[in-house]
Amino acid sequence: MSEVACFPYAVGHGQEGICLEVQLGPRRVLLDCGVADLAALTAADIGAVDFLFCSHAHSDHARGVLAFNQKFPQVPIYSSEVTTQLLPLNWLNQQDTVPPHLGQALPWHTPISLADDLTIQLWPAGHLPGAACALLTYTTPQRAYTLFYSGDFFISNSRLVDGLPLEELRGLKPDVLIVEGSDGTAQHPHRRQQENQLATTVNRLLQEQRSVLLPTPTLGIGQELVMLLRSHHQFTGKNVTVWVDPTVAAGCDLYLELMPYFPSSVQNFARHQPLFWDERILPRIRRLGPGDRPCADTPCIVIGHRDADLSTYCRSSPYPWTVLLPEDFAADVANTVLVATDSEAERTLDWLQTLGPEMESGQVQLDTYQLTTHCDRAGTTQLIHNLRPQHIALVHGKPSHLADLAGLEELQTRYQLHLPSAGKRVEFPIGDRFIQPAAPEPIFEGEITETDETLQVQLPPAIADDPRWRRFADTGMVQARWQGDDLVIKGISQRELLRAVGNDDDLTRPDSCRRCRHLRQGYCRNPASPLCGFQVSPEGYCSAFEAKPPAPQLESPDKEESA
Repeated sequence: MSEVACFPYAVGHGQEGICLEVQLGPRRVLLDCGVADLAALTAADIGAVDFLFCSHAHSDHARGVLAFNQKFPQVPIYSSEVTTQLLPLNWLNQQDTVPPHLGQALPWHTPISLADDLTIQLWPAGHLPGAACALLTYTTPQRAYTLFYSGDFFISNSRLVDGLPLEELRGLKPDVLIVEGSDGTAQHPHRRQQENQLATTVNRLLQEQRSVLLPTPTLGIGQELVMLLRSHHQFTGKNVTVWVDPTVAAGCDLYLELMPYFPSSVQNFARHQPLFWDERILPRIRRLGPGDRPCADTPCIVIGHRDADLSTYCRSSPYPWTVLLPEDFAADVANTVLVATDSEAERTLDWLQTLGPEMESGQVQLDTYQLTTHCDRAGTTQLIHNLRPQHIALVHGKPSHLADLAGLEELQTRYQLHLPSAGKRVEFPIGDRFIQPAAPEPIFEGEITETDETLQVQLPPAIADDPRWRRFADTGMVQARWQGDDLVIKGISQRELLRAVGNDDDLTRPDSCRRCRHLRQGYCRNPASPLCGFQVSPEGYCSAFEAKPPAPQLESPDKEESA
């Protein structure tokens, strides 16, 4: 039997939550408890686990934590400090039953010993305030066994959360990596590009005299949307009101209490103006209270909890409405309606189905937007390649998305891949002589700026740390060509720039370097040339060519005599 194994109770396929029991020697650890029904856990004597680790406060990872605590009060529950504060938002209608200290907070970055032979170390995972990834280390006299659990992670920075610190995880080489693959092999635009596109869409709808309804969960995207509308340049000073319903507002209030844990940029913003509630600075941010009629006089924006009945807002306003749904969630809703199952996604937006007449008349329209908090293919593989594990278990995503990731050649040729399913034990045999694969080439993300005259590709300065950059940027000139749907950019070297284009007759070109007035002892001295200061080939040429002045002609004495 392997020293490291995993028994999944739920692996996050579709609307299913996440709940994984990992076994490290005799130790048993529960990773997340996103199941509503604990029957399977009770039958498996889960009360004997050493502890429960909750990666973050989203319901698909935490909805069963309160019931677990009530059923097995002797089992410790660990999470980050912020997650311990946010967990109660999953049970707003059961506040009397939530203990004041449901979970115990662990610090960032520091290995904490939870048993003589077991430690845990947390890093911020991005995705949501307080979200954590964890490294579990089980130590034996022969060796240490390590398992890294990503939880939900996001490498890019969002409005309220810094991305996962990839540099700090480089080279950990865990024996096992359990990683989410929510978005499979999809490729997403840059996060700021997504925000700009959403802001443009909302701004256009308001100009068309349409109100905007944004259904969100309790935590995460709702607060991100409020902050985006507060701080984006397209809305600064705009005379518009953003209404926030009580459930999402409760999340906003708790964020304000946790301000010291937020990124410095967010704290600086909050020093100059309120983070959420503000009547003084436009756009106005207001709470929705009983009897409030938003958008009664002018078009507005409503951010509401998607489990609440939001249809009343669309019926009580003289202005038409556009309901904006996240692309991934809209796809889940459409799929569940097509297969006619009583799933969570269908129950979540059942109020939407009551707006059929309004949709037929055009009073209500549906549209989607993209504002991701999960990594795409590039981000997921980047984390994997930086960690360099032996085994990879792909969880949390549609089975087809996870299969697409497992089918990537760059993963198949380097790692031992697993696709766990609920109720089936997975063992990870650890090879003592396993050879870690060579680290792959790093990936650098950039941005494209388009003007009327030029296109600019902006890359992070870290790319210049590679010694190959000097050769790439030698002349300051590049060549671009399409390769399928990819654009390939290569640097033009001195030799390529100087190479004559054509046949051997080019050696006698009138504009070759040998005939240029700026050629000095084999070096170009023309400040207008990209080759200035470099040794050049005599048969080369460039656009800054300037001909040598003609040599002075002396009159022949013989000609004078004959004249």
